[in-house]
Amino acid sequence: MTRVKQSTVLVVGALLSWQVAAHPHSFISMQSQLVAKEGQLTAINMRWTMDEITSADLLYDAGNAKPGDEVWKRLAAEVMANVLGQHYFTEFWHGKQKVKFENRPTAYALSRDGHKAVLTFTLPLAAPQPLAGQSYQFSTFDPTYFVDMHYDKDAYVSLPADAPKGCKLNVHTPKPNEDLTTYALSLDKADAPPEDMDLGKQFAQQVTLTCP
Repeated sequence: MTRVKQSTVLVVGALLSWQVAAHPHSFISMQSQLVAKEGQLTAINMRWTMDEITSADLLYDAGNAKPGDEVWKRLAAEVMANVLGQHYFTEFWHGKQKVKFENRPTAYALSRDGHKAVLTFTLPLAAPQPLAGQSYQFSTFDPTYFVDMHYDKDAYVSLPADAPKGCKLNVHTPKPNEDLTTYALSLDKADAPPEDMDLGKQFAQQVTLTCP
């Protein structure tokens, strides 16, 4: 079964089989927890829960496999390869400087939650980033907006367990204008917006971390 759509890389690596008439076509509910060590930011633990239709092919292939079985490891590797191909679908900024990531996650897994597939992984920063007196912004999105990636609640982004006192998180959810929303809704499954349009980024939530 082909899992990569050439014109648009899907986060789940699955060829979606239903017909719909507007972007987005797939939905991922995210949770993120920042990871710190000795006062420095080192990684982000991510949990992506896919909608039921997006999950269908993956769960069909997994069958009745138990957690930890080889089939789950194989499927997780396939999905993770697509995520890595898009740099984790994540941008992380320190002021105007983009923070780089390691090329591979330190851990990842795929599992079942009812009728939904769940991808968990740790996204490591290429170098630890100081927290005290600093501010960072990050967002996770599909550039084409084929996949809607979102936090259902602001609380689904959390600080490191040992974050310095006074650190705060803010989740900004954009409100695109009517023209942009109408354009996104006009795109069908075969359409891809111009790359320089950054369509997905205009719908992406931005998380800001500030520490005194």
